[in-house]
Amino acid sequence: MRAILAGGGTGGHVIPALAIANELKKSYGAEVLFIGTARGIENRLVPAAGYPLQLVRVGALKNVSLVTRAKTAFDLPRALWDAGRMLNEFAPDVVIGVGGYASGPAMLAAVVKHIPTLALEANVVPGFANRVVARFVSGAAVHFEETAKYFRHGEVTGVPVRQAFFEIPPKRGGTPALLVFGGSQGAHAINEAMIRCLRVLQREAPGIHILHQTGERDYNDALAAYQSLKDAPGEATPRFTFEVFKFIEDMPAAFARADLLVCRSGASTVAEITAAGKPAIFVPFPRAADDHQRINAEALASHGAAVVVEESKLEGVWLAETIAALLGDSPRLQRMSRAARELAHPNAARDIAAMAARLAGVEED
Repeated sequence: MRAILAGGGTGGHVIPALAIANELKKSYGAEVLFIGTARGIENRLVPAAGYPLQLVRVGALKNVSLVTRAKTAFDLPRALWDAGRMLNEFAPDVVIGVGGYASGPAMLAAVVKHIPTLALEANVVPGFANRVVARFVSGAAVHFEETAKYFRHGEVTGVPVRQAFFEIPPKRGGTPALLVFGGSQGAHAINEAMIRCLRVLQREAPGIHILHQTGERDYNDALAAYQSLKDAPGEATPRFTFEVFKFIEDMPAAFARADLLVCRSGASTVAEITAAGKPAIFVPFPRAADDHQRINAEALASHGAAVVVEESKLEGVWLAETIAALLGDSPRLQRMSRAARELAHPNAARDIAAMAARLAGVEED
């Protein structure tokens, strides 16, 4: 079996793609080629995982300047040509689009050549590349039931995440802990809101422990804000404890320590939260393409697994009081945790690989 995985740009695209590639190799003896772009994180992660990577030149069409759209439109015919050439040379049995800039040209080229195609869509509302090919693909693997309607042959498989997230046991007792993060670069709006709410949180939720990943830019300011409470006159000891990080290397371990998360709601984060069964306060990134983070967050909130607050309404006192109320309500946290786990898909990589193999007409080894 020969399979192409096309797309990338961010870890949210590439990490699930690598999990699918590993499953295809293990279960079907597949030979795998990745197609990406020069700007994406696939240039680091894919070769490190031992897979070949070829590049097409294509940029964004959504939420970018007119100049960028014009440049992308100019590059697109060449990207389709290059993707078609790569398909001819590799002769895949199936092409899997994982989203991102390179996904569209490779999937369209596969459709034209009548090669079976499988789209992976992690968001509630498909991204631009998957919307373009939705009517033409042979099948689609989606995370949410609501997403299947966008495709002719959609199946709910979930999105692959690291097994370590599924192995996190429910937290019982101990010091109530809050994990705050915003991706590898941090989220400035969340960092600022946390800094503004610290004194209220100190009063409303005494005794909690905070783990806060800020990213590089806000680290010093956040650390200083936490430290100022510790060093405040008349305070022998802070009323909560804290750890501030530029970046958390072992995120499953941080999840395991937390009773509640405050974070963005990108597709990979949402999948990790459901795998771990963690209650969350989501602050969707307001400039995400097609507002997909807000829609992802509301999907979990509608199942009782999360609370959503728009960034424009992210006020320090409200955030502190919401955190304190949730951490003080163990039964509600447990209900939110159960609701999140109900949306998890522990066999996502296996099920997506099986879909790809069926489309390719290949039996499991």
